[in-house]
Amino acid sequence: MESALDYWSAKALLEWQVELGATEALCEAPINRYELAAAAAKAPVAGRAGETQKPGSPPPLPPKPKPVDPVVVARSCAQAAPDLAALRAALADFPHCDLKRGARNLVFADGQPGARVMIIAEAPDREEDRAGRPFAGPAGDLLDRMLAAIDLGRDKTVYLANVLPWRPPQGRDPSGDEIAMMVPFLQRHVELAQPEILLLMGNTSCQAVLGKRGISRLRGQWGHAWGRMVLPMQHPTALLGQSALKSSAWADLLELKARLASAEQG
Repeated sequence: MESALDYWSAKALLEWQVELGATEALCEAPINRYELAAAAAKAPVAGRAGETQKPGSPPPLPPKPKPVDPVVVARSCAQAAPDLAALRAALADFPHCDLKRGARNLVFADGQPGARVMIIAEAPDREEDRAGRPFAGPAGDLLDRMLAAIDLGRDKTVYLANVLPWRPPQGRDPSGDEIAMMVPFLQRHVELAQPEILLLMGNTSCQAVLGKRGISRLRGQWGHAWGRMVLPMQHPTALLGQSALKSSAWADLLELKARLASAEQG
């Protein structure tokens, strides 16, 4: 009785058959190759419109999905929001800003909607991210004292928001793309809050609303955007680090107070 064929002998025999031109192993049932060839020739293969794929050619690649423009999506979502609660929900559901994945909270707004003054800051810092509201921590305390000095406050006469509702990683500056996709939400936020004056604190808010940067040059100069008067000024965080900026910030606050008073008299 012959012994069973070992692995190496079987491998050598298989390689020898491949060298001779063998391409398929024998099956238990016979195969009619003429019928297979005829069926393959008749069967159309999906390709581009009006085309059939040739037998033996690789299958066509699936069509590439069309790229999504986050700004277009943001504009559609923002305009569909009928009120501030719906706008906050639209922001929370917006899938195209990766900042939300690393943030603790969505920082939407604080203060009184419908107030005459709306302050727009840059992006949440660590304190704001933890608290879930803009201007928390030392910068918020300083802002409250600044507003109280001109008889304003977030409880009745001021509304607060950020350009970005999520804190960037490590507190870095937001990118141009991140700002651009948030602008439609911010503009709709202003429309729904209906302030008379926008107070832009910092470079990011100036870029979002005015399309300009350079807060040292822009501060104190009245402008016009989104149908409202606009006044850029330094962010309270900058004032905490550079006390020399406080005198110019005080001058900007007095400008704001005078503009509000003249509007009441007019």
